[in-house]
Amino acid sequence: MSPSLVHLSDLHFGGYADLAQIEAVEALIPDLEPDAIVISGDLSQRARHGEFQRARAFVRELRRSAPVHVSPGNHDVQWWRRPFIPFGRAGKYGKYRRYFGQELTPTLDLPGMVITSALTSHGVAWGSLTMRLRDIAVKGHLPRREMVRVTGVFAHARPEQARVLVMHHNVLRGELSRRMGLARWRTAQRRIVASGVDLVLCGHDHQEQVDTLDSLVVACAGTLSTRSRGRRASVFFRIVLEPEAIHVEHYRWDGERGVFRQSDKHQFARRTNVKSEA
Repeated sequence: MSPSLVHLSDLHFGGYADLAQIEAVEALIPDLEPDAIVISGDLSQRARHGEFQRARAFVRELRRSAPVHVSPGNHDVQWWRRPFIPFGRAGKYGKYRRYFGQELTPTLDLPGMVITSALTSHGVAWGSLTMRLRDIAVKGHLPRREMVRVTGVFAHARPEQARVLVMHHNVLRGELSRRMGLARWRTAQRRIVASGVDLVLCGHDHQEQVDTLDSLVVACAGTLSTRSRGRRASVFFRIVLEPEAIHVEHYRWDGERGVFRQSDKHQFARRTNVKSEA
């Protein structure tokens, strides 16, 4: 059976989390039988202890079904503790690490896939600055060192393993927002394409999107909060990784019934076709 994963993003525990959606996800995921669950950042709203504690309880519940891969988003960074200081990680990520472990860019090595992450959430940092004031502490950036490490992880993957990259900020321009999540996004896209990845999982834009960049698949999950862009129904993904294809299934929130229902489906050729490498 081909491996599968569930992709969630932007929970925003605190003032904006939609607890009905959270509880519906908790109830549904065991039936989906994923091999892994990915949460691509923004577990909290203001990086507060109570928000992280609730997010940790959610992750612990999900781990009853499958291993959970978590990475931080811009709302999980205490950027005000160390703005513009290159060696200020201890202050910026202290609370996140307390609840989700020291590793900010974990790797999950499974029989059918290897999942690793690249840190794009740096708070107020030189690499994330743009000419727009509203981008401060919101935009991310993708340092070269991150992709050198990621490329090394994928280079050691076995031929049958799908290569999955997780980052918080959206790699492609949002349909409604018309915004890129990353500063210096052209350079970031070139680095991603060159890494050997098959599938990129991201969030941040609060609107679901599935498309391709060069020949790789990019899936941007929606939010499970009340801040879905354009008042759209929230969406998370179930993704099946076959040897020759990647299937992305949308699970869309039905507020009247209080459940997520399967809706759109997409199919893409897998970039590292296993049969072609045999």
